[in-house]
Amino acid sequence: MRETMKSPSPTLEKPRAVRTNPTTEEIALRAYHIFLERGGGPGNALEDWTRAERELQEESSKPRRKPGPRSIAA
Repeated sequence: MRETMKSPSPTLEKPRAVRTNPTTEEIALRAYHIFLERGGGPGNALEDWTRAERELQEESSKPRRKPGPRSIAA
């Protein structure tokens, strides 16, 4: 019978991007900003809410870039 060689150190997997749904508070804050962008006048709160939710979900699904090296100004 033949034995298989196992590597002495375990293989580490790269962490996967975690998609998180926006919280109720985040959606409410964005919906409020949309309301203010409209001038604070009467409108459709449900439309503001769904727009805020959609924008935040799209934002969270975009890959995030690592910040580049910072230059130090003397």
